Amino acid sequence: MAYDAVVLLSFGGPEHPDDVLPFLENVTRGRGVPPERLAEVAEHYLHFGGVSPINQQCRDLLAAMRADFAANGIDLPIYWGNRNWHPMLADTVAQMRDDGVTRALGFATSAYGGYSSCRQYWEDIGAARAAVGPDAPVIDKLRHFHDHPGFVEPHAEAVRAALATLDPARRATTRLVFTAHSIPTSMAATAGPEGGRYEAQLRETARLVAAAAAPDLEYDLVWQSRSGPPQVPWLEPDVNDHLATLPAAGVTGVVVSPIGFVSDHLEVVWDLDTEAATTAKQLGLDFARAGTPGVHPRFVAMVRELVLERLGGPGTQRRERLGELPIWDTCPADCCTAPARVRG
Repeated sequence: MAYDAVVLLSFGGPEHPDDVLPFLENVTRGRGVPPERLAEVAEHYLHFGGVSPINQQCRDLLAAMRADFAANGIDLPIYWGNRNWHPMLADTVAQMRDDGVTRALGFATSAYGGYSSCRQYWEDIGAARAAVGPDAPVIDKLRHFHDHPGFVEPHAEAVRAALATLDPARRATTRLVFTAHSIPTSMAATAGPEGGRYEAQLRETARLVAAAAAPDLEYDLVWQSRSGPPQVPWLEPDVNDHLATLPAAGVTGVVVSPIGFVSDHLEVVWDLDTEAATTAKQLGLDFARAGTPGVHPRFVAMVRELVLERLGGPGTQRRERLGELPIWDTCPADCCTAPARVRG
């Protein structure tokens, strides 16, 4: 199939203190989140001057993608549109239409299946196209990449680098702790066409990264960044609760690796570098936080490889992957739809 552009799809984040509450209102619209909870989360952003790192990280990725495409002979313009803050996706789609784009590939900054991590991007695309009108370009979202070497290898490299900062004499009592954004258990149960896809993909990524980085160490997959009301069950254990159980098991240090994320945005630098690091210090645990792919050359090359998969032609149909879970280019129509009605 012919495509004439690529668009980077992301979450968006505030870039000024005055942006914080309007941004959070966009994120939580229709979910009944009380004002006091918004104020609490706003403090996390204000702790960093009211600026989320994610937009600059998208700019950096955009620049790296453009350079990589040019160096490899891919003559496609690359656009950028967000779900919750400027540049908003509808504005980007309008610009694409004005530039004559008719069909584009969308790369979302999320590797996994599930409502917020995948299905909602399809909804974002649909809403943006509806806002632009009948001449809006078609956008086909690229597939999940949780087990792509270009995602796994940068995470594994970051784990090895983090391990190198800890006392090698205590390596045997060091644990790898992989984290991802918690979601309601009802959402987790309906992720993917048969349910459980979000957790299954994360467990596969954790296994692959651990095997590549430190096969001699034990590892766990835990959760972070819960934001729903206490009466709604979410995936557990929380990373801080999990850390509290480790000293009694003889663990002396942890490498925390946020495999649920592609860059060090606010939920990484607050929930892990601030809260989890403080918890570990209080428990007497050595702590190192592994980095995320960001603009690692292998990750940037992965985006190109995913695009080439869909462009077709000789040698471009190979699916680069390390795992065993089924994959598909277009999600089934009934995939991950129920959680939109039960989000906390």
